[in-house]
Amino acid sequence: MFIVSKIVIMILSPLGSSLLGGLLALALGLFGRKRLALVLGALALIWLWAWSLPVTSYAIRGYLENLNPPVNVSAMPQAEAIVVLGGGTRPLGFYRPYPNLGAASDREWHGARLYHASKAPIVVLTGGHDARFSTTSSAEAMRRFMKALGVPDNAMVLEEKSRNTTQNADFTADILEERGINRILLVTSALHMPRAQGLFERQGLEVIPAATDHEVREGPAWRLWMPDTEALDGSSRAIKEIVGRLVGR
Repeated sequence: MFIVSKIVIMILSPLGSSLLGGLLALALGLFGRKRLALVLGALALIWLWAWSLPVTSYAIRGYLENLNPPVNVSAMPQAEAIVVLGGGTRPLGFYRPYPNLGAASDREWHGARLYHASKAPIVVLTGGHDARFSTTSSAEAMRRFMKALGVPDNAMVLEEKSRNTTQNADFTADILEERGINRILLVTSALHMPRAQGLFERQGLEVIPAATDHEVREGPAWRLWMPDTEALDGSSRAIKEIVGRLVGR
């Protein structure tokens, strides 16, 4: 099911759906349906172009991120635990002795900020790994980074079995239940927060969103109308979150 879900998400993404439309247009052309092939091919190209524009990408990402705008750490309430979702720090690969920080490593930075502000006494780090491609879990890679940020080992609890956000919520809820914890500060990217919050609340937890890694930013107006790969990637991730949220409901 994990592989199937990845394939479905790929097809629904702007790049995947455009490629599929292009292949269908090619097939129609080979079978003599040239006019229909031309229309479908043009639509696939327009669809890809539209989602590659920052103005479109920022609109769909902004819709999700505005549900959880940035909040200063000092204004965050107290909780019993801070839960930091994986995805910002890659698991250690073979022959790679140090964690590799990704674009979403703001999650660990924010989790450390909350801990140092005494918003909760423990930090739960979530994320497993595929042993064929990495030597540690995502949670262990996160632990090493957060230790460098001053979070002590005895304050960190690792959930190392999950491979997606649904499993993050399931397995983390078990850890929290064993410790009698119900009220958490949930740390993840703002784009990811609406879906993640819903999944954790389904576990019966009281979730306080602590969103970080906000992507929508100001810039020259002319750049909003210039297609780029970052915008296309952002559009794809936003569509994934919206689809995942609807399916979760």
